[in-house]
Amino acid sequence: MANAARTPINEATFLAKAFASALHPTRIIPFYYRSTGLVEDDDVTITTLVTANRFKVFKELVERYQGPISVTVHIPFPADASLASLPLTHPSVTALNRLHTLYTSSPFFSKYVDVHLALSPFAASARPGKHADYAHAEDHTMEQEGEGEGGRQFNVWRNTARLFARTEFVMMLDVDFAVCTDWRQAVRDALEVVRELKEGRAALVVPAFEYANLEDGMDQRKFPRDKESLVQLTRESPPSLTSFHAAWAPGHNSTDYPQYYSIPPSSGEVYRVTQYQSAYEPYVIMSKRVTWCDERFTGYGANKAACLFEMYLSGVSFYVLADHFLIHQSHTYEEEARREERKYNRKLYSDFKEEACLR
Repeated sequence: MANAARTPINEATFLAKAFASALHPTRIIPFYYRSTGLVEDDDVTITTLVTANRFKVFKELVERYQGPISVTVHIPFPADASLASLPLTHPSVTALNRLHTLYTSSPFFSKYVDVHLALSPFAASARPGKHADYAHAEDHTMEQEGEGEGGRQFNVWRNTARLFARTEFVMMLDVDFAVCTDWRQAVRDALEVVRELKEGRAALVVPAFEYANLEDGMDQRKFPRDKESLVQLTRESPPSLTSFHAAWAPGHNSTDYPQYYSIPPSSGEVYRVTQYQSAYEPYVIMSKRVTWCDERFTGYGANKAACLFEMYLSGVSFYVLADHFLIHQSHTYEEEARREERKYNRKLYSDFKEEACLR
């Protein structure tokens, strides 16, 4: 092997193969911005994805977490175009300029945040027959909810952010969640579970909550920062805080919120999820080497559950950090697009589960 010839591989070719299931054409540019702060191997990198209409809330996450973040930023970009070929007024150039303004707006970005770009010409839903060429989009679409989201290739973007994370542990998090407690230290303290984390046999669940009144959940500066304050809000009549998406019980109820509430604050306790089911989609801390997210899923519905389902089949057990929590920051949803995407992904997820079990 020592005398084996080395064959250089072009980076673009390698990345095209690595993300072969992405909608074509999609170009991945790793480390468009690279953080300069010290990265410790046993720290936890938040891996997330951002579109231009979420820059504001992403900045809040960066300033609140103050730890390593690996983010995939989607920029709608014309197929077969180069940046040099686009006029300064082109929406793609405008988006990159806005990204630069964001990255230089706080010292925490250059200290903690690695930015990877996903460039694609898709400006709306990724459903068959509905691809849109961003070259014909108007500038204002970058600001509208749901526009310019590149077919919402959420699992491609998740995998990109995780692939280029520089720590042993990662947390797969949506950008609109506020980090309220220091679970980074909890990971380091939970030695027995950490051993399983490093071996890819465990994932730590950070329970998710949301405000019953959406207006109360707009300003994360008012969110509780400890479990005692959180529990008080859940016990009000009516409760100010509830478990996340409580109306869709399969999504988060396997976390066992009654058990979570029953454990005193500051206990340091970690308990095992005993009633896993295939719709379960918590926010988890895990080894960056666990199974990858299936990239056929685009848009809302089942995409994250598919990631967790394949982890579960590979032998990963889920454990809940009983002192910690996340809170969803309220925002409007593009309901029509979500309905269509959920309908598509429901069928895909059904087929995916059967396929995954038969491998």
